[in-house]
Amino acid sequence: MAAPAHDYDLVSVDDHIIEPPTVWADRLPARHREAGPRVIEADGREYWLFEGERVATMGLNAVAGKPAKDFAMDPVRYSDMIPGCYDPVARARDLLRDGVRGSLCFPTFPRFAGVRFLTADDKDLAGHCVTAYNDWMIEEWCGAVPGLYIPMIIGQLWDPEAMAAEIHRCAALGARAVTFPESTHAFGLPSFHTDHWDPVWRALTETDTVLCIHIGTSGNTNMPSPDASYTVAIALGPIAAQITLMDLLLSRIPREFPTIKIALSEGGIGWVPFALERVDRTWDRHRHWSGLDDVPPSELFRRNFWVCFIDETMGIEARHHIGVDRMMWECDYPHADTPWPNSQGDVRKALAGVPADEVAAMTHGNAEQLFRWHVKPDVDAILGLA
Repeated sequence: MAAPAHDYDLVSVDDHIIEPPTVWADRLPARHREAGPRVIEADGREYWLFEGERVATMGLNAVAGKPAKDFAMDPVRYSDMIPGCYDPVARARDLLRDGVRGSLCFPTFPRFAGVRFLTADDKDLAGHCVTAYNDWMIEEWCGAVPGLYIPMIIGQLWDPEAMAAEIHRCAALGARAVTFPESTHAFGLPSFHTDHWDPVWRALTETDTVLCIHIGTSGNTNMPSPDASYTVAIALGPIAAQITLMDLLLSRIPREFPTIKIALSEGGIGWVPFALERVDRTWDRHRHWSGLDDVPPSELFRRNFWVCFIDETMGIEARHHIGVDRMMWECDYPHADTPWPNSQGDVRKALAGVPADEVAAMTHGNAEQLFRWHVKPDVDAILGLA
């Protein structure tokens, strides 16, 4: 028996891990295990416990496999999730049956860019938490299903030199990406417009590691009315990506590190043509007094940036104003936006009428090139068909 045939060959550049309880318990030094992240049972539910405080993120948005009417923001128990949320082999079977044969995964307990450890009281513990997570990600999560998971790490955001060293260490082990906040200033750290982060940018370019920025990492949300439903913030999510792109395009980063590679995750694509037109006009009118160089920001975008989509028909129609080679598909498993287990039909709808070479680029080719990911999982063996 052969694996099921699919119309589209998919590599997702934005999925999410619900970490199993053993990630840090198995890897932290003995002196840190009591304060380190671990799962406890209390008040009839499961929590993460870290530095003596309960963290109620056990199953936030782990809704894959549930009908939309059952979606909720409340934490849940592991037993309330499908195993693919926290088990790499179970997830591999879920994804491969849906034609998704590559996946880049953001963390959940550490938050999207590891900022939970940035705010830890004990930075020695925090540093060990970062390296333990990265080792687990590379060795256990990615190692469980060779060829499927693209290794992405977190860093020591409180120490750019240590983070740079960690990027080098993990790149030697196969890491292809590091996740980073969309706003460092939100954490009281120096902004993108300083040289504070230069060791990180330098390490990224030296190792050809991609900087992945997921909307919402800083905790800032666009809520124009304080009493509005949180659905307003969800609908305005792409605004966060536009803000981040403008901040970066008008910063020194892509100019002083011309080979840096930056991917904006879960921010959509339909807004990009207007944003590029607007930022170029701003640059043209104001570059002399503001000290910007002679390179239009839109050129920097098409050299240094990539954007991601799930099911945007409007964005697909505007693809030639964005750059087909800048666009990548995302599945968002197991969050509420995921089209799984109907990814094939979702992609078919979004890419209807698009030439085959452009479909190939956006569904997998661009991701393979950006992340240097040219291995493929043994689908028949994973699905038990070999």
